[in-house]
Amino acid sequence: MIALGRVLARAGNRVRELSEDDRLALLRLTEQVGQIAQKLEQLSSTTMPLSADQGSASAFRFEGSDYGGKLETKHDVRGEDNSERLVRASRPPLPDPRLVRKIIRQRQLRARFFEGDIFADPAWDMLLDLTAARAEYVRVSVTSLCIASGVPPTTALRWIGQMTDVALMQRVDDETDRRRAFIALTDKAADAMARYFAELGAGSATLI
Repeated sequence: MIALGRVLARAGNRVRELSEDDRLALLRLTEQVGQIAQKLEQLSSTTMPLSADQGSASAFRFEGSDYGGKLETKHDVRGEDNSERLVRASRPPLPDPRLVRKIIRQRQLRARFFEGDIFADPAWDMLLDLTAARAEYVRVSVTSLCIASGVPPTTALRWIGQMTDVALMQRVDDETDRRRAFIALTDKAADAMARYFAELGAGSATLI
């Protein structure tokens, strides 16, 4: 930049009246300054990460410089790679119904040695029963679900109502008999149960 200033100083304020030698010297100096700026940008890019703004508007940006175009292409390719790596996690399958039935039997076994009210957990017992039924493609009636809850029918019906309100269970009318209805897991509850057992892994076999 100092050398460029000296050339301009020799020419005075009348730039259009430069001699042929001065014009050639000015062009060579401009090219050299551009090369120096490009080297500085390359060195800065290897020592510190460039932000999006720094890559697009550099202090040493010259028209016709290949570096700016390459930098933008690099960002574009990086963006495409990141988008390709965004893979949506698949939903785990429901647990083996035989495993769920085993857990239910283990939980019911406690009633042989302890009072049933001590370990009453009707919400979980009904969720387990409906999970096994969904994996078995079996429909569960309200009466059957009340029995699976292990609590009096009035208590079980109250729990069914509460879990329906929070979208964990849904009522399905019987097409052949309008007086009867079935209870099933919602997709939200089925997804939660599947992820719960997937998180437990092999330890779910000993879950009681």
